[in-house]
Amino acid sequence: MSKIFDEIFSRWLSQHLKTCKGERKRRLLNGLGYSEKLFLMLVWWPAVQSLANLHPEFEVRDFKDGTRFLDFAFFLKGLKICIEIDAYNTHCRDLDRKQFADHLTRQNHLVIDGWLVLRFSLDDIKENPRSCQQLLLQALGKWGLEQQESIEASNPIDLAILKLMRTHGAPLSPSKVARELGWHRATATAHLHSLLNKGYLLPAGSGQKRIKLYRLNPDYNRKNSG
Repeated sequence: MSKIFDEIFSRWLSQHLKTCKGERKRRLLNGLGYSEKLFLMLVWWPAVQSLANLHPEFEVRDFKDGTRFLDFAFFLKGLKICIEIDAYNTHCRDLDRKQFADHLTRQNHLVIDGWLVLRFSLDDIKENPRSCQQLLLQALGKWGLEQQESIEASNPIDLAILKLMRTHGAPLSPSKVARELGWHRATATAHLHSLLNKGYLLPAGSGQKRIKLYRLNPDYNRKNSG
């Protein structure tokens, strides 16, 4: 997976370098920071399997009429999601009271401007990447559910499974779904069965009394591919 990720990451960063300028380009030319790349490798890529619509060092207007740079901005179907990676020493321990207050005010203004904000600690990314992946998928599923009225899945876990199915493009077993999303196998099995009953999934193969593999229903895929 590392080789595939490295190739896609390199192309992705090159594409952004071609379309940016000024301070953002200077930052990207220096390379993505350790924390940010680790987040992509251990959390975003395993969970989403794509870097599409994800923008590093995204520049936004600051509430003090200046500019600031988000670690990542993700845009999809009208959503604006800010993702920040916080190392303890730079975002907590080394801040004085004034800087701490300014830090919170900046985030509040992002929210007021319509941004959805996710924050991950560097320690959590290193030590609990599966939990971070699950949190990310739950957030994307929750917000996606609110934006896509055609999807009748009732909770973020269902949305995360459907997204995983579309990403893989191949039948998946309950064990595979559980491993990919960091859940217990029983949880994955229950939700796969529920999605099967709702018509979003179909059993893969024939003549099996016990369903071992599930695939996306083509009718669902056509309805939600755009």
